[in-house]
Amino acid sequence: MTATQDTVSSLREQLVAWRRHLHMNPEVGFHEHETAAYIEAELRKMPGLTISRPTATSVLAVLKGGQPGRTVLLRADIDALPITEENTFEFASRNAGVMHACGHDGHTAILLGTAKLLSEHPQDVPGEVRMIFQHAEEIGPGGAEELVMDTPLMDGVDVVTGLHLNSQLPAGMVAVKPGAFMAAPDTIEVTIRGRGGHGAHPEEAVDPIAVGAQVVTNLQHVVSRHVGAQDALVISITKFVSGTTHNVIPDTAELMGTVRTFDPALREKAPKLIERVVNGVCNAHGATYDLKYEFGYRPLINTDWVAAQLKDIALETVGEAHVQDAKPTMGGEDFSAYLEKAPGAYFNVGSGSDECDSRWPHHHPRFTIDETSLETGVRMLHAAALKLTGPPAAGASGAI
Repeated sequence: MTATQDTVSSLREQLVAWRRHLHMNPEVGFHEHETAAYIEAELRKMPGLTISRPTATSVLAVLKGGQPGRTVLLRADIDALPITEENTFEFASRNAGVMHACGHDGHTAILLGTAKLLSEHPQDVPGEVRMIFQHAEEIGPGGAEELVMDTPLMDGVDVVTGLHLNSQLPAGMVAVKPGAFMAAPDTIEVTIRGRGGHGAHPEEAVDPIAVGAQVVTNLQHVVSRHVGAQDALVISITKFVSGTTHNVIPDTAELMGTVRTFDPALREKAPKLIERVVNGVCNAHGATYDLKYEFGYRPLINTDWVAAQLKDIALETVGEAHVQDAKPTMGGEDFSAYLEKAPGAYFNVGSGSDECDSRWPHHHPRFTIDETSLETGVRMLHAAALKLTGPPAAGASGAI
């Protein structure tokens, strides 16, 4: 039986308490020891769950339902960011330089609430529900990759889903879409090697700053002149370090940036296009270079039929006025690792409101959430667990 709004509302104080405890005690990726211990302790209060620790800082809860059905994986990420919080509310971070600035404290509270509701009525659950509280989403190659590659977490999983709170959507709104949803976030590092000299005599030097500036400018031509307008590609140089003082031309300049794509074929092509530009500019000005291109998370491509089912679930759960088609984002997410092993879809739940001053961007030191969004998240994940473990909907692939 899908949880009613009243049923979930009865969890309101507990959801807020979980979220605020986690917010006060954030830990960065691969160091979530106290976070994982807290989650495990809370899960052990719930009947009928099998609890394990797939890695040192992740927690898995498994509920075997009372009816035949599929195996569904629900995921929440638990790590925080190396950011000094600027909020002043009483549950602000107590760990210096670490903050839940992306909503993972909310995701964790939502999945704990979902686990509690499911554990209270296991007879209503078809199949098996696995709930993974995942470490290290913010640090590549990502905790999801470790879980998928090094543990049996995905063995036998038929479908996977998860959510992300979104401060740019109104609280209570649910947004989902089929196909490309989040980009692959790759990294480039370029060291340009010139020849240092006196700032008064640039003709005697090879100025890596001037060359680097040309590299930055010309890399934008990759986007505007070498990629079709219908294809999404972002190249942003976000770090440029060179020199020590006003009258010395340095030997080197160091550039760093990000490359974002949805299309796997374009992603494979991007390093060659970038190196062609860097090589050409450096050769033209007598400089040399070292280029490092690091592939990050895969693009997050939602499975069409799972996204369609999630939209139907949202319409039934929160109503048409609170459902919209999601827009693709160039942000990255290691949830994509799970989609290499099973069909699935990721969706957003709005957490922004003026009343709670919760429209700050993700990864901002003032980031927070409208805590009413926690209830929306629980209603969605609980309904998804029940519907996705049941027989495939018309048009869905796979069978029990």
